[in-house]
Formats: sequence, structure tokens, C-alpha cells
Amino acid sequence: MTLARPGLAELVEGIRELLSRPAEPRATAFAVAELLRGRLPAPEILTEEERAGDPETYVRHTLHTEPGFSVVAVVWRPGQGTRPHDHIAWCAFGVLQGVEYETLYRDEGDHLTEIGRAANRAGDVSGFAPPGDIHRVHNVGDVTAISLHVYGADLSVEPTSVRRTYDLPVR
Repeated sequence: MTLARPGLAELVEGIRELLSRPAEPRATAFAVAELLRGRLPAPEILTEEERAGDPETYVRHTLHTEPGFSVVAVVWRPGQGTRPHDHIAWCAFGVLQGVEYETLYRDEGDHLTEIGRAANRAGDVSGFAPPGDIHRVHNVGDVTAISLHVYGADLSVEPTSVRRTYDLPVR
């Protein structure tokens, strides 16, 4: 049985069209972000059970994979987040519900330096590409946050979009 995901088919078709015109990774991330801006689905792209998340850790729901890109929804309950990390490919994301707090870093070799912060609210969309994409995402709010990520990698082949996690001190 195939689960109906409102808005997913139209989004996937739009991404395929964009990727048919090769561009460098940063430009691709920005183009996919612009597409998301106009086609960002509602939280109901996930089932009620999926939107509930997990009390122990944030949850990733892979909604679509094919050579060239994957679409993943992430559910963050209050207090949940990632360690500082970077990615194997470009990414565009949009927040469907709640607020995702993002801290950006620069790798100084023996430590990380914080270089920026963003509070990405429902409807906000952005894109980035390696190198220089070290960040941490966390939900410091009091409601569950949900975001939709499009990665420039086939996550049915790659085990994760994360290239490296960073355990360096932050100065």
C-alpha cells in the first residue's frame, strides 16, 4: 500500500525539472529552496503518528529517494537536536511547523567558532552546500517542530546525509 503524501508528487516533479538543468551545488540548493518556497507542503504530509515524533530523539522520515536527491521530513520534539555536523551534499529545507534553531560554525582545526544563528520558523526556507556547512539544529521551543529537507544524494544508497559530526569545543 502506498501512503498518500499531500504535495509530495508535485514537489518531486519540480525538483526533477530543476535537476535536469545542471548547476553547481550552491546554486542548486538555492534553486531547490526557491521551489520549496512556493510548494512547501503542510505538516499533514506526515501521518498523525509520524508528526508525534519520539520522546527519546528526533526522527527522520524518508519520503522519497532516487538517484540525485532525497526528500526527508524531520520531527523534533522540544529539547531535541543534533550535534554539530556537515553534509555530503547540498540541502534545501523548509520548516512546516514550530521553530528550528540553527547555529552555524567554522572549523578552526582544534575548535569550532560560532559564526551565526537563525530561528527558522514555519514557512521559512533556506539552502546550503558544502564546504562550510557546519551547523547544529535544535528545538528549544515548547512545541514539536517539523521540517522538510531535500538532499542532493540518494539516501537509499547512502546511510545518512551527514558527512561528519564535530566533537570539538566551541569558542
